[in-house]
Amino acid sequence: MPQAAARVLTGGVRLPPMPTIRDLVKLYKLQAIKYMSQNFIMDERLTDKIVKSAGRIDPHDTVLEVGPGPGGITRSIIRRTPGRLVLVEKDARFMPALELLKECARPLQTQVDIYEGDILRFDIEKHVSEIEHRLHLIGNLPFSISTRLLINWIHDLSLRRGAFRRSDTAMTLTFQKEVAERICAPLGHDQRCRLSIMSQIWTQPLMKFIIPGKAFVPKPDVDVGVVKLIPLKQPKTLLPFELVERVVRHVFNMRQKYCRRGYSTLFPPKDRDDITDSLFELADVDPIIRPFELSVEEHLRLATVYAEFMQKHPEFADYDYRGRKQPVENYLD
Repeated sequence: MPQAAARVLTGGVRLPPMPTIRDLVKLYKLQAIKYMSQNFIMDERLTDKIVKSAGRIDPHDTVLEVGPGPGGITRSIIRRTPGRLVLVEKDARFMPALELLKECARPLQTQVDIYEGDILRFDIEKHVSEIEHRLHLIGNLPFSISTRLLINWIHDLSLRRGAFRRSDTAMTLTFQKEVAERICAPLGHDQRCRLSIMSQIWTQPLMKFIIPGKAFVPKPDVDVGVVKLIPLKQPKTLLPFELVERVVRHVFNMRQKYCRRGYSTLFPPKDRDDITDSLFELADVDPIIRPFELSVEEHLRLATVYAEFMQKHPEFADYDYRGRKQPVENYLD
């Protein structure tokens, strides 16, 4: 049967017989592993809703799903009949279930490629070498890697590499509710943090809906937010990601104090006050408001004057007032 005809018959809804997720979990004796932050969504209505949040998926599009596990969201993606579905799963126990779903997708002309490995080390440019049509990134992320993966992808987006060689690659991902709220936190919100600023410089993050913890097996201690991050057609800055991250990180190091306090730690104590006062004046930013009260544009003006200062004074480039690099988890500060 020609591909187009097959898609008309399926209509994106009528699928070959497929086992339910509960059937797959029972058939292959699959259990979530706590230390890997695994939680399964058994409700097909919720998995359909997550995939629907990604927007239109056309027959020529590619979808990359992170951590499909037993295949709950995978089934819902197959129902939308993308041209290609790339599955990246670290846990080998799920491979038989995913292979079964791959066979079910064949009549729909959806190419399913399964890779066993860590998404943090997955070379998207190698395995998705050509992006002629849209690429969608979808995943029910393990809590333990969600922030790190998002920051890595925003960095890639800033450089137009990896999954973001095209400008329309959107991310539809799950996070702990509190993290999801921080990603989307508006100006002045008490949850606003580094993660908010870095996300909102290069994307438009949208909170799509909240999934109660009881919908997962096993039930986590928190609810979960589904966030769609749409790359901005024009990013809000052309400054290097690392430089912006450094400035925003310092500003939020003392989030309950005036923003000048954290910013000033970019410089050695001897010259700190004079340099800080001068740069705040150049950036036209009020030095005595809290970090979460600064707009994205104000953060970027502070980054811009810092970049210009560093061009004139490269001797300050390696200064670190703490003497060590902070972990990614501190994006929630």
